[in-house]
Amino acid sequence: MRKKTESAAPVVVIGAGMAGARLAARVPGVTVVGEERHAPYNRVLLADVLAGRYAPDVIALPATEVRRGVRAVRIDRADRLVHCDDGSVLHYGRLVLATGSNPVLPPLRGLGATLPDGVHPFRTLDDALALRAAVRPGARAVVIGGGLLGVSAARALAECGAQVVLAQQGEHLMERQLDPEAAALLRVHLEALGVEVHTECRVRGLRCTTTATGESVRAVQLGDGYELAADLTVLACGVRPRTGLARAAGLDVRKGIVVDDELRTSDPYIHALGDCAEHRSTLYGLAGPALEQADVLAEVLAGRPARYEGTRALTRLTLRSPDPVHALDLAAFGEARPLPGDDVIRLSDATRGAYRTVVLREGRLAGGVLLGDLGAVAGLARTWQDDEPLPPAMSLLHLLTDDGGH
Repeated sequence: MRKKTESAAPVVVIGAGMAGARLAARVPGVTVVGEERHAPYNRVLLADVLAGRYAPDVIALPATEVRRGVRAVRIDRADRLVHCDDGSVLHYGRLVLATGSNPVLPPLRGLGATLPDGVHPFRTLDDALALRAAVRPGARAVVIGGGLLGVSAARALAECGAQVVLAQQGEHLMERQLDPEAAALLRVHLEALGVEVHTECRVRGLRCTTTATGESVRAVQLGDGYELAADLTVLACGVRPRTGLARAAGLDVRKGIVVDDELRTSDPYIHALGDCAEHRSTLYGLAGPALEQADVLAEVLAGRPARYEGTRALTRLTLRSPDPVHALDLAAFGEARPLPGDDVIRLSDATRGAYRTVVLREGRLAGGVLLGDLGAVAGLARTWQDDEPLPPAMSLLHLLTDDGGH
């Protein structure tokens, strides 16, 4: 077996998403293999592409040299080689897996390996462009999933003039981030824009018809037997880490690819970061932690001491609108659901459409939700991220308001 030195073989990154592009921008001479045909882009802004506010080139990330449209199919750990579907073979000194995640396709009746016409996932730029091309004013669109991605898709489709129904299986929208009160306000906002919201709504299957080109969706069937007519159906049911390449290579994989504080996998020459990486039993699935991991790994690859100790991630969502009156800002962090013994401070202003709540646990800020006016979010986020006991003289009411509570 030919011995390879660190200097003889480059850093190879599999995946040209936000994490891979960030790392490539900070580490010279990196070879990036990207499965998508597009240049790396900001995935956070996909709903803006769907709504027609941004063209694809507007959300492109700073230029990174990427081998586009190339998929890595096998890792040879013994010889440190990556085999690609175009027949090329790359050798590496260090390999970085930034393979991201795939949209979850729910086990629905009528949904097979090939999606029927009119059924769209919403995860990539191609997904957003396909939906943008398909939607028409008055089209009947059903969004399955009321999380962050589903809410963004429903809002964008409504802005395109579609008749939108949002079906959420859970008790309220964005259950992972919002408390019931904030979710109720978000629901009011969506309904004011014409989005019909159904919570505690189980989807059973799709009703399709056979056309000259194959199956085409006609309705979404609910668990109670009711049908929602649909020209378009959007699957926004969450994501699952892409771990197949790592698993086939014999790396330690649980829910994600297991990494240590240097983002190193069970193979010392292979790292992982972003949506596919599981650090201290945590999968983040958010842009902020992925970018932070890339920054840490850039230092590690440069031979400088650096450790990733986790991210206290803040989720922020801006539902934009041509009319500023109909825009909505939302931020959530930490644990917004109080436990027994927690203190809760809540401010609500129905006139301004503003809502703020924070949870205080053993003298520390445990989490919170802000909807509408985000003037206080920076101070709250800093206090939460520091994870230090609040000074006795600090007023939590002052933190909740950007005007000292007046």
